[in-house]
Amino acid sequence: MIRTFVAIELDEEALDWLKEVQERLKAELPQGAIRWVDPKGIHLTLKFLGEIPGGKVRAVEEVLREVSLRHRPFHFAYGGLGCFPSPSHPNVVWVGVEERTGALQALQQDVERSLSKLGFRPEDRPFSPHLTLGRVNRGISSAERKRIGEYIKAGKIGSGGRVLVEAISLMKSDLLPSGAVYTRLALFPLKSV
Repeated sequence: MIRTFVAIELDEEALDWLKEVQERLKAELPQGAIRWVDPKGIHLTLKFLGEIPGGKVRAVEEVLREVSLRHRPFHFAYGGLGCFPSPSHPNVVWVGVEERTGALQALQQDVERSLSKLGFRPEDRPFSPHLTLGRVNRGISSAERKRIGEYIKAGKIGSGGRVLVEAISLMKSDLLPSGAVYTRLALFPLKSV
């Protein structure tokens, strides 16, 4: 079984900015309150597939290849802080993603719809594009959790930049004691202009 997901990988400029944001948050938020994602592995998840048999990977690749040929490259902007489920009870800290033309939404919906034909259940929640920076530790005090939420609400992180989306990736996730390690299994370029 291989733990997999479909994602948009980020360029070096975006990854460097996100690393700087993480460093700033580490300095300003309670020490040890958040388990930080390795900045080199930050990505925009389009669809989490979970554990799949190795024999099913080829079928997933075929579907993603077909999806990629139906979409043209586009940009999305990233910046600002947010959290799930809410600032009053932050569990996941993230940087926001904005794409106003509908291209990102259309791509994600196509991935979702196309993979459902292989038996992958569609997500119950609406797509909420974001770049995960870290996860709040469960054992922190309510005062620490409140401080994190207030920091996020204050919006002290500005805009980042833009990412050109030219491909989607099938990724493998290996869960290690030090955190998840992501490896690209296949890359599917979007339809050229």
